[in-house]
Amino acid sequence: MGSVWVNGKPADTIDVRDRAFTYGDGLFATMAVDGAGAIQFLSCHLQRLTDGAARLGFSWQPSETLLTLLTDTAGRFPRHCLKLQLSRGVGGRGYAPPTAPQITEVLSVSPIPVHYTSWQQQGIKLQTSTVQLAKQPLLAGIKHLNRLEQVLIKSYALDEDCDDWLVCDTDGWLVESSMANLFLLFQDENDQWQALTPAMNNCGVSGVMRQQVIMTLLAMGVHVQVVPVTYDWLARVSHLFISNSLLGTVDVIAADSYHFAVWPGSAQLRENLAIQL
Repeated sequence: MGSVWVNGKPADTIDVRDRAFTYGDGLFATMAVDGAGAIQFLSCHLQRLTDGAARLGFSWQPSETLLTLLTDTAGRFPRHCLKLQLSRGVGGRGYAPPTAPQITEVLSVSPIPVHYTSWQQQGIKLQTSTVQLAKQPLLAGIKHLNRLEQVLIKSYALDEDCDDWLVCDTDGWLVESSMANLFLLFQDENDQWQALTPAMNNCGVSGVMRQQVIMTLLAMGVHVQVVPVTYDWLARVSHLFISNSLLGTVDVIAADSYHFAVWPGSAQLRENLAIQL
């Protein structure tokens, strides 16, 4: 039990009546710890959890005890992943939530997947999933605990030479990969770099790294648009990459029958983001 804490205490179980278990009623964040034992973009992760809790209808702020636990744990586990899960706790009748929830906080530690380094070095190939994301604006963007769509996506076997799934919504709009956000890049008629990232108005997860990438691209002089993106844009762009908090950014060299070159600015982008794998 040295790498799992429930409400600040070493443990590896929660109450079976907890709404995380019964309804997936909660949120989570996955945070990378750098080589110096510091959590990357910690304040952004915590703010997204606070905002997500408000959207689900309960109030949450990180306590000093939790902040100390996060800091101490990161110091003990450099180059690891910290996962912080929040649930509305035990209570309520049926689906109806309790009026005064007692939030359950679960912190766990795991290694960052070793293949992410080779992904950064070599790029990856995506394959479009036959499982599409349902549209629910009330949940769009937040990282809630109900990940059944992603479970279904991952239940299918990828083609042997592919690394992850490309995911669309039920109207066929590009949304994300099974685990990361998408960025499509091209040069306009003035040779200026333009980037598109799919809007998250109806479904998908708006990752902390996505926001960091948007701000960093803008600082690099890249014009970024957050807009609905149709699948046929894959035929109209020269570069594609994915992003999340653990792998940073990874170039996509192929998606279905489309092929892409590694974006010339990728190394500089990762350096500006101070991403370490």
